[in-house]
Amino acid sequence: MHIHWFPGHMTKAQRMIREQLKLIDVVIELLDARIPLSSANPIIAELVAGKPRVVALNKADLAEPARTVEWVRHFCNLGFTTVTLDSASGKGTKELANKVEQEASEKIAKLAAKGIKGRAVRAMILGIPNVGKSSLINRLLGTATAKTGDKPGVTRGQQWLKIGKNLELLDTPGVLWPRMDDQEVAVKLAVTGAIKDDIYDMEKVILNLLEILNARYRDRLCERYKLTPEQLTEDTNELLALIAAKRGCLRSGGAVDCEKARRMILTDFRSGKLGKFTLDIPVENPGTEQCSNK
Repeated sequence: MHIHWFPGHMTKAQRMIREQLKLIDVVIELLDARIPLSSANPIIAELVAGKPRVVALNKADLAEPARTVEWVRHFCNLGFTTVTLDSASGKGTKELANKVEQEASEKIAKLAAKGIKGRAVRAMILGIPNVGKSSLINRLLGTATAKTGDKPGVTRGQQWLKIGKNLELLDTPGVLWPRMDDQEVAVKLAVTGAIKDDIYDMEKVILNLLEILNARYRDRLCERYKLTPEQLTEDTNELLALIAAKRGCLRSGGAVDCEKARRMILTDFRSGKLGKFTLDIPVENPGTEQCSNK
């Protein structure tokens, strides 16, 4: 299996981001709290090197709370101001706006010293597709100005948006990276919706997801699909067929409908019906257990 998705508009988006960076005071890097490492585009880190950056862990309502605390500490230890968000409900958005203004305060003060007073903070929001940029912007605005969708690739251009009196926000399209060599990362991007479902092999990806869930979240599988621990076989094809039978995913004649079962499992995972998941585990460096966020 090899998952790859880098349509032409992403190359154009990278060029647009690079051109606009000179106008930006602060970069907001929006990550998926379920996969904070896998959703961090290495190209973004290269593009915005040297710019003040706020790391925002979005979809925290779908991630394991304890793991999210660990990830906040991880990014804090790396020197980044970090906030957690649930942009669907708006939780954390005010804190994000405040953190962005704090990060830009030094530059705004320097501009004021030069006689440029009252200039709003200019921030750019960056992230992979379907990480929730448009939903976050709409929450900040209080209106449905930015297009939203549950499919990657909704935002294709750039748009400046006024957030209150002191913040101007530049929205950008979601961008992946040209070479996806780590297919474990690619699977995590696929199951969380960053890659279009018609791009990858659904059968193999869901079997990979089941393998992860069977290894780390066996209780969730048992509870959701009415299984006993003894029924959780290491053979993911057998496990898929068992789940299909338990949930009535059957074809005419009684044969299990594995395709229907795969889509059901993916929907359950993405919607939170299987519970809260964090698929990336942070590894802390020795001596960095204590960190006070800015």
